[in-house]
Amino acid sequence: MSFFSTVVPVIMRQENYSLESIGLLQLVKLPWIVKFLWAPIVDNRTENTRQLRQWIIVSELFYAAVILSIGIFSLQTDFRLIVVLMIVAFIASATQDIATDAFAILLLKPGERGLGNSMQSAGSFVGTLFGTGVLLIAFHYFGWTILLVLLAAFVILSLIPLAIYGNRTPVEKGLRKRVTLADIRDFFTRHGIHKRVLVLSFYYSGIIGVLAMLKPFLVDLGYSVKEIGFMSGIVGTTVAALSALLAGFIIKTIGSRKAMFIFPTVSFAAVSFFLYISHHTPSVTSLYTGICLLWGAYGLSTVAIYTTSMDQVRPGREGTDFTIQIVITHLSSLIIAIMSGKLGDLTGYTGLFGIEALLCILTFVILLYAIPKEKSNGSF
Repeated sequence: MSFFSTVVPVIMRQENYSLESIGLLQLVKLPWIVKFLWAPIVDNRTENTRQLRQWIIVSELFYAAVILSIGIFSLQTDFRLIVVLMIVAFIASATQDIATDAFAILLLKPGERGLGNSMQSAGSFVGTLFGTGVLLIAFHYFGWTILLVLLAAFVILSLIPLAIYGNRTPVEKGLRKRVTLADIRDFFTRHGIHKRVLVLSFYYSGIIGVLAMLKPFLVDLGYSVKEIGFMSGIVGTTVAALSALLAGFIIKTIGSRKAMFIFPTVSFAAVSFFLYISHHTPSVTSLYTGICLLWGAYGLSTVAIYTTSMDQVRPGREGTDFTIQIVITHLSSLIIAIMSGKLGDLTGYTGLFGIEALLCILTFVILLYAIPKEKSNGSF
């Protein structure tokens, strides 16, 4: 996914595609925004982890097949067809993600979810690291077709652990009731759910704008694409992966409620640091410090949101409810990222970072309002 959404635009620009054509490539992300619409289908057709495992395997194999077929075509002559196939591939990938999340919810005990999500988030960041860095280098040496074959092989390779795990006794779902689109509506009518929606909408708000404008900020400071790729794409993503792993142990030790309050302090520290260094030309050391703080905060926050989202699902609707919550974070982050560009133009980087700092403070206020008193297991 990282390859298609970040590396392919680089390849296209090298092939002299227009910015308008490159912009069309963002359509491939749509399935991950609207996947909640078919999450009820996955829930309806699965009663236990064995059946969820089958959904994952079939979706991944189909995903690999589509990736392999994309390698047959040429970016120069078959661009629109490739975009369509990418969207189809991402529909399969999003379906696998729905089933995988439900699979994890059923398998993991509440006390294990912090560590489980830390591993998942760290794996995601490592995937981003390889997708945006290693695969771009691989394209240089192997070319388009061979690289797509390798990508398809990676997808199939990821099924090996699941195949090994498949012989264990399946975990049954709790309540068995047909899930419909009305259940998506009903999710938002639950008592007190508006507080959860507020948390999901604003938890990332203090750092997403900075993340969205980080590369333009570095460009304006005079850094090259290669330098920016190393600073943000390699160092930053590596720190995010490590912080995600750390988050799991923190949540296991102190509980998700306390972690939800502690992790935004790192976000506030990161944004405040960028606000401080934006008043003058920052040193390389200062920039690396800020990037590490920023990506570290993102890694911590991701695990916190994923873990608490698992605690908010209804029995029998695991895939649907978890997907709804994550889609809310995606949509709110997309809106904030778009607005950050406009705010940056109007107020400059210092003004943008100041607004992001205020959003961090607003997040604390929302957490105080939304999170109930701690339960015995430390979750909410």
